[in-house]
Amino acid sequence: MSAVPPRSFARYVALGDSSTEGIDDPDGHGGYRGWSQRLAECLHATTSPNLHYANLAIRGLTTAQIRATQLDAALAMRPDLATVFCGTNDVTAPRFDSARVAADIAHMQRALVSSGATVLTFTLPDLTPLMPLARLIAPRIAALNHTLAEASRATGTILVDFAAHPVATDARLWSEDRIHANSAGHARIAAALSHALNLPDSDATWSAPFPTPLKSTFATRLGAEARWTTRHLLPWFAQSIAGRSSSQGRTPKRPHLTPL
Repeated sequence: MSAVPPRSFARYVALGDSSTEGIDDPDGHGGYRGWSQRLAECLHATTSPNLHYANLAIRGLTTAQIRATQLDAALAMRPDLATVFCGTNDVTAPRFDSARVAADIAHMQRALVSSGATVLTFTLPDLTPLMPLARLIAPRIAALNHTLAEASRATGTILVDFAAHPVATDARLWSEDRIHANSAGHARIAAALSHALNLPDSDATWSAPFPTPLKSTFATRLGAEARWTTRHLLPWFAQSIAGRSSSQGRTPKRPHLTPL
């Protein structure tokens, strides 16, 4: 990741899935805030007081679906800043086509950069410390992160390597479902992207570990596993078997460029 001089942006468009949508960072009004909006707010407060912001993200979408449904709309808005984060729904799917994901990510990055946008993305950490079952998809996550690194180098996209920092899998940054960041996690992501853009008052503290270690007993861990299995793992299996997607019937929460 290389820093860029701080600059003003007029049009920021966010593409992605549930992470970019903002789950699980409640906005206090029945919706979600998320790292993308937090980044937009930081831009508005520092270098970009006239910023217009759109968020095209929809939960449950794969990388191919994001390319098919969001890229043209984003390009039509002529963004000078764009974030593209995707791949979580690919690595958790029954089948993972790494070559297809790589091609779609590189295509989106290249199209946005070629249109004049500064593009940012970030890596997904290995989730095994959060849920032991994730070791089954750890090779897929490694392949996704390799793809992101290769594509970003080729296209000039700014890559923030969350996976390189142990704090990325500290449970205090994650929702109970262990797939989405919580409010503290979304704040860290926004801080990292702000630092990548070299915004005023940004620094590398987003990558620092918590000052105190996370302590838990066997009983609390056992209870947490039972709750996670009942509330999240089993419903996810049922949804997958039924062929349902959480994206069905949903539209972007901020489909047009509007002022903050």
